[in-house]
Amino acid sequence: MKKLILILAAAAAGLSLRAEEAAASSYSVTVDFPYASKYVFRGVQYAKQSLQPSVEVATGNFTIGVWTNQPITDNTDNEIDFYAGFGIPLNDAWKVDTGVCLYYYPELDTGGGADSTTWEPYVGFVGSVAGFSPGVYLYYDATLKVYTYQGQVGYSVPLEPAGASLDFSAALGRVDPKSGSGYTYYSIGASVPFKISEKGTFTIGVNYTHNNISGGDSYGKNGNFYGTAGVTIGF
Repeated sequence: MKKLILILAAAAAGLSLRAEEAAASSYSVTVDFPYASKYVFRGVQYAKQSLQPSVEVATGNFTIGVWTNQPITDNTDNEIDFYAGFGIPLNDAWKVDTGVCLYYYPELDTGGGADSTTWEPYVGFVGSVAGFSPGVYLYYDATLKVYTYQGQVGYSVPLEPAGASLDFSAALGRVDPKSGSGYTYYSIGASVPFKISEKGTFTIGVNYTHNNISGGDSYGKNGNFYGTAGVTIGF
């Protein structure tokens, strides 16, 4: 919890500076403070109830940010991800999305040879077709030697009287390590973002994921249902 407080304090301190910069430049800043009843990534549960604050700065087609998972109900190690991405527009509807993510586990016991940091570059092809947002991605964890292939799609229904929208998402992916067995996963979700101010949004969502890992994930599960709720502030 002390680490979480320090991260939030740093985010708040940096936010005021970045907000001033954004007012006089083409930069934009987004700060997110969500709660998740479970931390699930690519069909696998990694923690129970968690806070997942993040800060992202964008300018033009370039983004850079930090995202973190802070478990609040068990002793699972926390996670901090640093990422940078660049979009290459192909036309008005399609673009190439490329970047890299550094996964950092500051509390991980590395005595058995585990890596406290891993690097994962990625490339994707995303677009907009008749209101749908399809995409395909290739990820490669260069430290763990793991490929991940994922297809995804989103769709949004405006809820104008409520100042909100109903957003649907779905994904299907495959994780293939260089050694050992891989697995397939899928996820479906729905969320409703409500505009609470000119720059603030409150979002609540529900999600279901499933994997075909023999014996399940580290919690012994193949399927996971979980909810999220949080506030996003943009500058």
